[in-house]
Amino acid sequence: MVTEQEVEAIGRMLVDPTQPLHARFRALFTLRGLGGPGAIAWISQAFGDDSALLKHELAYCLGQMQDARAIPVLVAVLQDTRQEPMVRHEAGEALGAIGDPQVLELLKEYSSDPVIEGDHLAKNAPGMEARATTQMDTCCGPFGKTVAETCQLAVRRLEWLQQHGGEPAAGPYLSVDPAPPAEERDVGRLREALLDESRPLFERYRAMFALRNAGGEAAALALAEGLRCGSALFRHEVGYVLGQLQHEAAVPQLAAALARHAENPMVRHECAEALGAIARPSCLAALQAHAGDPERVVRESCEVALDMYEHETGLAFQYADGLEQLRGAPSPRPGLPEDSEGRSSPEGLEGFGV
Repeated sequence: MVTEQEVEAIGRMLVDPTQPLHARFRALFTLRGLGGPGAIAWISQAFGDDSALLKHELAYCLGQMQDARAIPVLVAVLQDTRQEPMVRHEAGEALGAIGDPQVLELLKEYSSDPVIEGDHLAKNAPGMEARATTQMDTCCGPFGKTVAETCQLAVRRLEWLQQHGGEPAAGPYLSVDPAPPAEERDVGRLREALLDESRPLFERYRAMFALRNAGGEAAALALAEGLRCGSALFRHEVGYVLGQLQHEAAVPQLAAALARHAENPMVRHECAEALGAIARPSCLAALQAHAGDPERVVRESCEVALDMYEHETGLAFQYADGLEQLRGAPSPRPGLPEDSEGRSSPEGLEGFGV
C-alpha cells in the first residue's frame, strides 16, 4: 500500500528543480506506475518547469496512464503556444493515447496547427534561423510541423479505435503506441511500407510498430534506415522504437543521428535515450561525447540516458525506484525473463526505450 504522504514526497522530488534531472525522471516514472489523482496532480504541476525534456516526458506519462482525469491539463498544454513544440506534440500524442473520443474535434482542429518547430528554435539558438529557413521544407530537414502531424496521427488512432471497438491486442511491449501495429508480418514488406514516403504517416507508423514487435536484427536494421528519411516526427519515433527493441545492430545509426548537429534536437534526444536503453559499451562513448552538448534537450537526454545505462548494467531491478528510495529499501534485481538476445528486461522504462 502507498500512502498519500509517500505520493506527496515523490511528487515533491519531481517538481524540485534543485534535484538532479535523472532523479526527477525516476520520480516521474514512479508516479506514473502508482497512478491515481494524486500522481496526476503532481505530474501536472511540473509543467511549470523550464526543461522541455522533462515536460515532454510528463505529457508522455500522462498519456500512458490512460486516465481521463489528465485530459484537461494535456489540452491546456497543447493549446499553449508558449510551450515548446516537442512538449505540445507530446500532449497531443498523449490525448490520442488516452483514447477518449471527447478530444477528437480538438485534435482535428490542431491537425492544422501552424507552428513550425524551427520558428521556436530560431529564437533560442544562434544561427538557427538560417537553418530553419533553408531546411524546414526538405523531407529530411530538421524542422517541421510536429504538433500538426502528431494531432493528425492522434485523430487516426481515435478513429481506428472507434472502428475496431477498442484498443489493439496487447503486444510484447507495455507502451500505448500512437498507431496499432500492421497485420503484415514479413519484415521485407514492412520495411518497404516504413520507408515509402508516398504512404500516409499513419500507415508507416503501423509498419514501424509491427517491425518492433517482430524483433531481431533484420527488423532493427530496417527501422534504423528510417533515421535518415521522413519528417522529424517520424525520425524521432524511429529512435524511440529502436530503444524499445534494444538491439545492438542499430547502435551505429543511433550514434550517428545523435552526432548530427543539424538534426532536430527532438530526434537526437530520442536517439540518446535509445542508446541508454540498449546499454552496450559502444553506447557509452556516444553518450559521454554529447554529455556537454550545446543543445539543452540533447545534453539533458544524455544525462538521463547515462543514468539509464547505469541502471541497465547494474543490479537494481526497477528503474522507477522512487518508492524504494523513499522507504530506504532499493529492490535487488532478481532473475528476469529474457528477451530474444538473452538480456533481462526490467519494467518501468517505457518511453526510455524498453
